[in-house]
Amino acid sequence: MKSNIVIFSILTAYFTLLAAVYTVWNIIEHGRPEYAGSVTILLSAGLTGFIAFYLMLVQRKQGGVLTEDLQESDIDDGDPELGEFSPWSWWPLFLALGASLVILGLCVGFMFWLSFLSAPLVLIGVVGWVYEYYRGNFAR
Repeated sequence: MKSNIVIFSILTAYFTLLAAVYTVWNIIEHGRPEYAGSVTILLSAGLTGFIAFYLMLVQRKQGGVLTEDLQESDIDDGDPELGEFSPWSWWPLFLALGASLVILGLCVGFMFWLSFLSAPLVLIGVVGWVYEYYRGNFAR
């Protein structure tokens, strides 16, 4: 976690410096600041600063060092059980296909009808993925 805090602190300093340079550069070039870019870069600095501050608070409350921060730790030392995943499942692929067709229909103006035709595919993909353990060989 210490490395994450350092990375986000460096990003905060970088975005703050970048916002100052961007604002000064626009004042020199155009005679006025460009508010959209300056505020966006400054808000990026604020967001990375919030993340760094939050991670510092979590590290202080935790009272210990994570296994990822130890030099002598192995990969298996910090390997918790993340959940149950089914490597044989085709439902995530089906859901990704349906969602990509919906987004493609929304992005391309003359293919808006594709979103309506592929929306049921998304619904079928979500229901199939959620209920895959309730039927077939792997039913519980």
